[in-house]
Amino acid sequence: MKLIKKDTYLNKLISVMKTPDIKVITGIRRSGKSKLLEAFKQYIEENGKDNNVIHINYNLKEFDKIADCNALYDYISNRYNKDANNFVLIDEVQMCKDFEKAINWLHAEEKYDIYITGSNAFLLSSDLATLFIGRTFPIEVYPFSFKEYMKYYGYDDIESSFSKYVIDGGMPGSYVYNNQEDRYLYIKDVYNTLIVRDIKTKYNIRNEKILNSLSDFLIDNISNITSVTNVTKSINLQKNKITDKTIKRYIDYLCNAFAFYKISRYDIRGKKYLNSLEKYYLADHSFKYAILGTTNIDFGKVYENIVLIELLRRGYEVHVGKLYDIEITFVAQKRNEKIYIQVSSEIGDDLESETFKREVSSLLKIRDAYPKMIIARTHHEDFTFQGVIIKDIAKWLLEDK
Repeated sequence: MKLIKKDTYLNKLISVMKTPDIKVITGIRRSGKSKLLEAFKQYIEENGKDNNVIHINYNLKEFDKIADCNALYDYISNRYNKDANNFVLIDEVQMCKDFEKAINWLHAEEKYDIYITGSNAFLLSSDLATLFIGRTFPIEVYPFSFKEYMKYYGYDDIESSFSKYVIDGGMPGSYVYNNQEDRYLYIKDVYNTLIVRDIKTKYNIRNEKILNSLSDFLIDNISNITSVTNVTKSINLQKNKITDKTIKRYIDYLCNAFAFYKISRYDIRGKKYLNSLEKYYLADHSFKYAILGTTNIDFGKVYENIVLIELLRRGYEVHVGKLYDIEITFVAQKRNEKIYIQVSSEIGDDLESETFKREVSSLLKIRDAYPKMIIARTHHEDFTFQGVIIKDIAKWLLEDK
């Protein structure tokens, strides 16, 4: 498989080198965490003759014998070099029994710079403070962006490339397959085998049917306002007996494993967060095609999913905006920066069209001075209408921000 450097993540790892934190690389399965760790190892070895890298990859048979925390601790301790900068890189750390004990022992000695990756269901961001006594620094890896997709294939035609990306998605492991159906079979296997299986194993879920029904419901309703009560009712129509409490817990499991992202609502006028009726988005839009098929694709929802993941990739905190009875697709915030965004499939060339009027009028009702933007498939360069910036989605995805 062709490899490309995910420079954003690599630079972030480089920026925290030699800090006392335990660096935890998280993100959905098969998004490139292992390859990122390998690229980082190469950087360390090429940029310091006094660097000693202790690399353990539990995907490889040679590390089967390091099966518990004591063996892991001994293996690393025996390779410590007192005259060097010692880096510990562990891939799929959850395959070592009681791994957190070994990591805590090593961290307490203050002799190692530690970096780990692991299965999402067993190395949850919500569990890090409990697992590790020392401070952790999580780095979340997302599937390939449109920019990375173009770089991988060497494409230079934005128009045709974006149309392909919408269908192919960002799971890099699928790119080795020439046939689209084979690609979707791979993506479906990633979802079912590596995500859902991990959840079932960690939480000892016996009713696999309920988890699968919930997963299918959320996939089919990406970008729709969703209530736990309505999800429960829908699943119970299939002659199941499940409670709201259980459904909420299962949704949390899916989100913790990075299969979905829960986006809460934000009251723009009242400037407060709302704790009900969230929206759910997939880690990669290709999962929808792989699991449910490509019949009747709603490009508006797909574009919305792509924009959401790109905003998260760029470091924004994202919410769904609510202004009276009007919905703003996203309110994106980063420190003192705030952007109001409407996402649409196409708004056409006619500024008098109902679609354009609807999208722009919603933004114009917001009275503060923060930037307002429509992201759609315009096929044009950026332009402005009454202070609202209109951007083509493909060009926006390629912006260097």
